[in-house]
Amino acid sequence: MRRLSRKKALSLVKELDAFPKVSKSYMETSASGGTVSLIAFSAMAVLAILEFFVYQDTWMKYEYAVDKDFLSKLRINVDITVAMKCQHVGADILDLAETMIMSNGLQYEPVIFELTPQQRLWQRTLSRIQSRLREEHALQEILYKALLKGGPTALPPREEASLEPLSACRIHGSVYVNKVAGNLHITVGKPIHHPQGHAHIAAFVSHEAYNFSHRIDHLSFGEEIPGIINPLDSTEKITCNNNQMYQYFITVVPTRLNTREISADTHQFSVTERERVINHTAGSHGVSGIFVKYDTSALMVTVSEQHMPLWQFLVRLCGIVGGIFSTTGMIHGLVGFCFDLICCRFKLGIYRPREDLQLHHHTNNLNHHRTPLLAEDAARD
Repeated sequence: MRRLSRKKALSLVKELDAFPKVSKSYMETSASGGTVSLIAFSAMAVLAILEFFVYQDTWMKYEYAVDKDFLSKLRINVDITVAMKCQHVGADILDLAETMIMSNGLQYEPVIFELTPQQRLWQRTLSRIQSRLREEHALQEILYKALLKGGPTALPPREEASLEPLSACRIHGSVYVNKVAGNLHITVGKPIHHPQGHAHIAAFVSHEAYNFSHRIDHLSFGEEIPGIINPLDSTEKITCNNNQMYQYFITVVPTRLNTREISADTHQFSVTERERVINHTAGSHGVSGIFVKYDTSALMVTVSEQHMPLWQFLVRLCGIVGGIFSTTGMIHGLVGFCFDLICCRFKLGIYRPREDLQLHHHTNNLNHHRTPLLAEDAARD
């Protein structure tokens, strides 16, 4: 019974065979078919290798949603060097609710404003990257996938101590603020807070000491991630006027990054710059200094690194192999049909008239019989 059931099962499987086998005696091969087969197999191999490279690659997917997080704090990371002594400048933040955030998280470090050759090379390289990013926005995806592996973007330290006077002030650190519009300003004098607002004590600073030439080595919002290049990094402004105002209008967009290397909550931002000379007699009023006015966006962007699934890769691979095989077969059949049509029209090859074929066959027979006679005559001579 078992053998009978096995035979029935095998016969049932054979009946379900969707790939009937053709005997080799009924198959015809030709040089043209072999050439087309070689071309088809070569194309399959090349496209399969290219498809494998596509399968290994990844791309960034952007999703947009409303930012519902209103209670958390916004972190501002600052690294700005001003061409004034630290006792002459002060930095603080005033938000839209008239809440003054003291710059307790910021440090004032006396430094040299001029850069060393190594630092200047770093700044020029970063400036070139910034200019390319403004022209080709697709480079940001490369930075997300490559530089997030830990590429250094901070200004390299000085190789050795210099004898030059420390006439500049580096203001760096992190401050946590409310997620509302605010103004980070660096101006003359140390900030003080009072019930009617806030002020900067600048009574003991000479007007000739005013110099708001500055360099923004780093300015970012949210979690500080090595490798991200922000729009204002490596920005340098030099002025010869004592009453110069620099304004940066920033729109901050909350961003959530999910890549193979890192998963973090950070912020992107766009910036508009403006600078002018303060001249009250000419109607240009204001306060000399550096003002970074920021506002947060109501949208949140989720940037995730996507990879092609294995099943999709296999489907595309089968499509390549089957498509090329079917297409080349149809092209070969069409070319053969056109060739047969032309030969039939002009009576060439197998389509020659039967009389011509018989005459040609009779001529070949005469030549075949004449060859031995010529050989015997030559032997007699």
